Amino acid sequence: MNRKEVFKIKNRSKVRRYRHLKERPLRHKGVSLKDFIFIAECNIGGEFMSQEKQERIKNIAGRTWIRHFNDRLGLSGAERLQYEGIEEIPVPAVEQLLSDRPEHLVKRPNFDEEAYHKQGFKLDIPEFLYNHGEIYNLCIEKGTLTPEERFKINEHVIMSIKMLERLPYPEDMEQIPEYAGTHHETMIGTGYPRQLHKDDLSIPARIMVIADVFEALTASDRLYKKGKTLSQSIKIMGFMKKDEHIDAELFDLFLTSGIYLEYAKRYLKPAQIDVVNIEVYLS
Repeated sequence: MNRKEVFKIKNRSKVRRYRHLKERPLRHKGVSLKDFIFIAECNIGGEFMSQEKQERIKNIAGRTWIRHFNDRLGLSGAERLQYEGIEEIPVPAVEQLLSDRPEHLVKRPNFDEEAYHKQGFKLDIPEFLYNHGEIYNLCIEKGTLTPEERFKINEHVIMSIKMLERLPYPEDMEQIPEYAGTHHETMIGTGYPRQLHKDDLSIPARIMVIADVFEALTASDRLYKKGKTLSQSIKIMGFMKKDEHIDAELFDLFLTSGIYLEYAKRYLKPAQIDVVNIEVYLS
């Protein structure tokens, strides 16, 4: 008896076991609807994903259904590559409601780790390029990004540095790669991609960090978030100053010079411009 025949026998016995689960009473449907709403809300990533919630996701995921169709129908060439070496399970097949599968793991292609470290980059490199596991993605503790997705987003700085360092510049523009490539660094070496400290950063580079944060907080043209008000943005930056994520002296200058307000009047919506007591945030 070959493996395919064994699979068929096992699946038939499972299908017989689940045939009695036809139409359930309305109260069971109500429970299912609550679980559906719970999973949908988990997908938004609005709140911290506690261990209790993660366990509930796994319990819901463990429920089973009977698949009567080939799960490889309609896949693109790239998607089919993910199934290489994975044996096809004949139908009817009992499936989990949600699962993490080998085909969800996308390999990282042609990554030169030695060259990466030689250039001083220190971001942790996830093993896989992407992990599309359903349970894995729903159980993200904070936000909606997996470690793989966060690395891909953070990698934009690395790509900027590599691209800009290859370009020729006139003498007065030679620092452009530094200014563009350090806007996610902090004053205490907790930033990326090189975990630089304050003394490693020029004053213009430190100014860029402040400018980038302020613009990101107040921007209202991004689909994934609303632009914050002036007071909300300055309050957040005040915490960043205390945590030494931004330069304290330059942040004070940013406030006392009135540049934050000048920028706001030019680029922010009127509803975003509210009163800020800058004295609260000065050293």
